[in-house]
Amino acid sequence: MATFLALICVSWAWLAAAPTLAFITATTPASRQTVSTFSPTLLFNVPPPSADDVVAYKEYASKQSPPASFFELQQDCLASTERALADGLLLMEVEFPPLPASVLELDDVSAYDVAQANLRLAVDFAKGLVRGNAKVSQTAILLPDESEARIAIEKATGRQNVKEPAVEVEPGVIVSSLRRSEAGDDRIIKPEQTFLNLFGGDGGNRAAVKPLNGTDLYICIVASAQELPDIEALHNIVKDDNIPIVLYNLKLDVLRGDLGAPAFPPKAFQDRFLSRVKPVYYLRTRQYSRSTPKPPFLVNYQGCLFRAYPGQYQTLLDTGTGSYRRLLGQDVRPALGEFKEQLTQALRDEGVLPQSEGSALDFLRVGYKTTTWWEEDRAEASEEWKT
Repeated sequence: MATFLALICVSWAWLAAAPTLAFITATTPASRQTVSTFSPTLLFNVPPPSADDVVAYKEYASKQSPPASFFELQQDCLASTERALADGLLLMEVEFPPLPASVLELDDVSAYDVAQANLRLAVDFAKGLVRGNAKVSQTAILLPDESEARIAIEKATGRQNVKEPAVEVEPGVIVSSLRRSEAGDDRIIKPEQTFLNLFGGDGGNRAAVKPLNGTDLYICIVASAQELPDIEALHNIVKDDNIPIVLYNLKLDVLRGDLGAPAFPPKAFQDRFLSRVKPVYYLRTRQYSRSTPKPPFLVNYQGCLFRAYPGQYQTLLDTGTGSYRRLLGQDVRPALGEFKEQLTQALRDEGVLPQSEGSALDFLRVGYKTTTWWEEDRAEASEEWKT
């Protein structure tokens, strides 16, 4: 009897220490077989590695998934920015869709709605930096000019007829403008600002760009390509004090396409300034269509290019089930044509698209040139914007 009890105790001890077993039953006409296989242990809510472990943290960030909600997005965005600030970066880009895709596709969504969404997100972002970073006690959210800043302040605070050039909308969070008039200039309409907004070129109105005393970090929102030189002017003023600037949801990829056009900054502005802006949190979705000679004749597919500093740039394919599948990660940001080809090749490998449609048609689909001018190697440009 004692031997029997001992065997039972040993059996229970072995089961308690053994890995989880999954039992799979396969039925055949002649007999029934039961096969046991080991299933890997699943871990949930595992915290990220310490930021002090540079290698482990980069590996973690290189496989980080896109956020499932705006709350997760803000937390991930703050974590990436905090890491970039710890590494001493002074020019940072944060880019993601400010509204859900279903809302952005609506016909009645205006640029004003997008600007208001960016303002709300920027205020929450600034609040998180003030609370979570001992070196940031005051942030300033800057709009291009005083008129836009006044409207933003009135919306954020509910006040009317705001006259102050800078207003604290949350503890440690100020909303103001890049360009500010001299003291005593109470004009409602300022023709010189209107003229510079339309025909600013590369110079802008740099004399009107003034820093705010006591500000530890600037967040620039809703600036156009013609107003980007004002951000450069601010950087030149505050860089000696090591005050960082975040270019927040400015869609720099779109603004770069305007450089070199009449009344816009020249292409040299990309080499001189924009190429030195490091993407610390980057999430851009893109949609494509491809015709096929067989049913369904038209394939719609989409993916996103995702980067959380200091991780790699991830090419992610939308699975159509509300999630993304990681195709690959790269230390250097892929060009838009390369990104599209990576998504297309994944569909070829899965048999959704044919491997080849003939050399002539393949060439016509890809084209002679697959990169834009700013994606090419330029002698005077920095590599910061794509690493």
